Amino acid sequence: MEPTVEKEFTALGGLFQHIISDLKNSAPVWEDFLFKANKFHAQLRSTILASGSFLDSFQKIADMATSTRGEFQQNVWEYFSYD
Repeated sequence: MEPTVEKEFTALGGLFQHIISDLKNSAPVWEDFLFKANKFHAQLRSTILASGSFLDSFQKIADMATSTRGEFQQNVWEYFSYD
């Protein structure tokens, strides 16, 4: 083999070993990140479901208030109208 090709293979081999070593050392960090991401996803999903339930309840109150207000105004109008 030519000396330059052998030098390049040695450099690539060293680079490959360095990358693999870095990946092995960073595995706990990636596992922690994935665990926290899953936890965040679950909390976000719970928040969205709770927000949906809250808005549904609030919509029911708004619908009730809208229909009640109309009936109340009609009753007041009838009470104070003198025929």
